[in-house]
Amino acid sequence: MRTCDAIWAMAETARPWTVLITPRAEKDLRRVGADHTARILGALEEMEADPHFGDVRRLTAPEGEWRRRVGEWRIRFTVDEGARTVVVLRILPRGSAYRS
Repeated sequence: MRTCDAIWAMAETARPWTVLITPRAEKDLRRVGADHTARILGALEEMEADPHFGDVRRLTAPEGEWRRRVGEWRIRFTVDEGARTVVVLRILPRGSAYRS
């Protein structure tokens, strides 16, 4: 039991991640309907604690990008483990999230 307590204590004191949103992603977010905006903003807040939590997958192309599924929307982002920074590149509907 002590091991689990130690893990939780480390997780609670871990340095949070910084989530940066590119101007393009901000523009994408303004186009999202009000009903989905709250869910997307909630997902972005969760990414400050752990960017790999939730329905997150590494994309095969472009290399180094990840996506998080939020309903019918996709958040495309990169992760810098050393700087503990997440850069949100795009916020797109599922149908166009993977087009170049």
